[in-house]
Amino acid sequence: MKRIAGILLSVLVIYVIYYDLSQGTLPAGKEQVLEASTQPAESGMSYFEKKVSPGETVLSIVELNLDGPIPVSIDEVVSDFSKLNNGMEPEEINSGKTYKFPKYDKEH
Repeated sequence: MKRIAGILLSVLVIYVIYYDLSQGTLPAGKEQVLEASTQPAESGMSYFEKKVSPGETVLSIVELNLDGPIPVSIDEVVSDFSKLNNGMEPEEINSGKTYKFPKYDKEH
């Protein structure tokens, strides 16, 4: 009985490893397209619009747009995102919807 359980467990582990390597479980390997907008928001802040994919956060999207670390504090990013999206909190974003994200210069 122990031998059969060990074989089944081994097959399961091999299948999980195969699936993870062939299909992947995270969207990080896919190239994402950012739609840039040069229009300033009502507050005069520049922004870009992007459709959110599963697993993305406000910070990851802003970092992806900058192609590096964010030059401002996280609190400022949260505040700017809320201003651009009529008071919406970053935790409330849904995948498949398009939002406005603050656009920063690398040397802000």
